Amino acid sequence: MTIEMTTSSTQEQLPKGRLLKREKLAKYTSWRVGGPVDQLYIPEDRQDLIEFIKTLPESEPVFWMGLGSNLLVRDGGIRGTVINTKGRLKEMSLTGDGSVYVEAGVPCAHVARFCGERGLTGAEFLAGIPGTMGGALKMNAGAFGGETWAIVKSVEMLDASGNVTHRKPDDFKVSYRSVKGFENEWFLACLLTLQQGDTAVSQQKIKGLLEKRGATQPTNQPSCGSVFKNPEGDYAARLIEQTGLKGYAIGGACVSEKHANFIVNTGNATAADIEALIYYVQDKVEQQQGIVLQTEVCMVGEAI
Repeated sequence: MTIEMTTSSTQEQLPKGRLLKREKLAKYTSWRVGGPVDQLYIPEDRQDLIEFIKTLPESEPVFWMGLGSNLLVRDGGIRGTVINTKGRLKEMSLTGDGSVYVEAGVPCAHVARFCGERGLTGAEFLAGIPGTMGGALKMNAGAFGGETWAIVKSVEMLDASGNVTHRKPDDFKVSYRSVKGFENEWFLACLLTLQQGDTAVSQQKIKGLLEKRGATQPTNQPSCGSVFKNPEGDYAARLIEQTGLKGYAIGGACVSEKHANFIVNTGNATAADIEALIYYVQDKVEQQQGIVLQTEVCMVGEAI
């Protein structure tokens, strides 16, 4: 084993994957904030990941990260191990029965495009989700009226001992932006069930959704995607805008002028700035609108 020093971390070359010690997570998150993790593992592929998990003590805290969206890592970082699947676990294929096999590291937008090119309909909404399939499965991500688990046929799960299990949707309690069950297992891959349709129609729908996303969301600024869940029968963005909070800032964190349910990093935000702004928005909306907004973003790690 060789050990190389880098400016931000110590990198150990494992047989296949990469293990980074005290790596700062800011460059791995879509908000561009986040302190160091004890160790970050970037697997070479699915089997390499399974073998690495087997080397960890079963008590080791393990956190998974894909594109780093829908995620706020606090400035003190994360204790334990982070598995980063960006650019890894990227297999995707059409199975014999017409289902689509997708590994956890595949970006949702790639899934939408893959299905559309094959005339499969029902996955177009994934083009509007700025994350990976693993993250979409974990939170039942949705966009433009579609939700992830509505098209899931089965999933592959990995546990802390390195065992792989196949499970069905009925094994989980799935609701709006929430998936519960098997807390000590992680999503490795899934099978999606879609309908046969027209390739041109599907691709045009994806194009339209992407154009709508670009027109209504601050896609050119660092954000996490939607910060708050939509209350039943209403929209978080409407409530925030009605409260007069568009453009309100704390430090380098600002409520987007383009879409009020987005908080953007204007260039020098800390995770503490963003978290403070999240709580401020919640407090003001509750005071003025009488509704408590629930966070959609996952906040993890330690504050400084």
